[in-house]
Amino acid sequence: MSTVTAVGEGAVIATVVVLYFAVVGGIAYAASRRGTGDAEDYFLGGRSAKTLVLFMALLGTNVTPFVLMGIPGLAYHHGVGVFGLNAAIVALGIPLTFWAIGYPAWRAARALKAVTPAELYARRLRSPALGVVLFVAFVVYTLPYLVASVTGVGVAVSVLTGDAVTLETAALGLLGVTLVYTALGGMRATMWTNVFQGTVFVGFVLLAFVGVAQHLGGFEAITARVAAEAPSLLSRGDRPLFETGAWASWGVAISLTVIAFPHMLVRIFAASDVSALRNTCRLYPAALVLLWLPVVLLGVWGAVAIPGLAGRESDGIFVLLVQDAFGPWLEGLCLAGVLAAVMSTVDAQFLTLSSMLARDVLLRLRPDLSPAAQVRAGRVFVVAVAVLTAALVISRPASIFSIASLSFSGYVMLVPTLYLGLRGRSFTAQGAITSIVLGNAVLLLAWVQPAPWLGILPVGWGLGAAVLGAWLGSCWGEPSPDGPVEV
Repeated sequence: MSTVTAVGEGAVIATVVVLYFAVVGGIAYAASRRGTGDAEDYFLGGRSAKTLVLFMALLGTNVTPFVLMGIPGLAYHHGVGVFGLNAAIVALGIPLTFWAIGYPAWRAARALKAVTPAELYARRLRSPALGVVLFVAFVVYTLPYLVASVTGVGVAVSVLTGDAVTLETAALGLLGVTLVYTALGGMRATMWTNVFQGTVFVGFVLLAFVGVAQHLGGFEAITARVAAEAPSLLSRGDRPLFETGAWASWGVAISLTVIAFPHMLVRIFAASDVSALRNTCRLYPAALVLLWLPVVLLGVWGAVAIPGLAGRESDGIFVLLVQDAFGPWLEGLCLAGVLAAVMSTVDAQFLTLSSMLARDVLLRLRPDLSPAAQVRAGRVFVVAVAVLTAALVISRPASIFSIASLSFSGYVMLVPTLYLGLRGRSFTAQGAITSIVLGNAVLLLAWVQPAPWLGILPVGWGLGAAVLGAWLGSCWGEPSPDGPVEV
């Protein structure tokens, strides 16, 4: 490719991305004009999300480069079994947890006027200390998730521009743009932009699936080629990833983790009514299968179409296939799709972390802190989180899948507290804190072992310890004299 051609294609890709940013900025500005300026409106958008906005916000927040790049990268090495490892379980598990935990959390958050998950459980179990513990846990495990998401954008930009725009530059640009529109319009801006962003990435995944298949000779031809050149990718095989203990423990983790994302729970708090949440639960399974099947197959096809990628190099297979199959306009749309998947998650994480700092830490220290001061403090904290995220992305410690797996496993340690804190009548704040501490201690101990104990992944051992800690802490700890706040 000549230099002139390369520059021309780069200009086309840049134009598409600039147009995408312009639309996102316009939506955020329109949303900001609807804001009232108080803390609840900024952090929860006035609790006014209807079905379409709620569904797209949850889906957009849930679908990150873990799905668009991490899963194709995993399927590149492990084949179609990756679909059964994730999608079939996730499609059922996530809606069930939305209803088992999300619905009572939505009701309780309204009754207790809680804005953040940590604030909700601190008020419900009458324990400010629990709010701080949850805040710390959420921050610790949201950071690697942020790193995985932003790394995905960096990989995509680096591949599509031939490293003319480096991973580091792309990461800084994404963080900067997301900071601006999140600070501009708060929850309403992030949810409105998520509708647009969700449409972009879902539409492009389906377009890429069909277009790449045609470029590779059609569905039958590329499948036959995989069968001839890499038949092991079309069966589960005896890979350790698919052994019973590992498969079951990962299935539990990936099904439970989403409801423990603080940015997902906050989205649920913003639902306008129960019908919006109910409709979202109905739509979610079909949407997840519609996304996961194409990305897994793209990874499998990539193993024969672009062989030889080792380790975390396979994180770029989705983008490489698009680059090989399409011209610069659709390459630009591909980048916009990856940006949409990332920004719709990063904005929610930024906003949620800032709201928890303001509500669960600063407001405890200074009960007279004004709503405007809460918002300002939250914005400053988000800048600090963005700087730390950028530093970690630049160091790029592992593959997207590995980084996200650590984050997901940590979130699962909170699930016993999230469930029992709303439905367990004898559950106490001491039980919650013991559960979180013991679960995380066992998780980290199992994580550093050279091989899984008895074939069970660290998340399985950690979850068992968290359940045990919830029971022990509630039995032996001193409950609040008044018991949990009734809602």
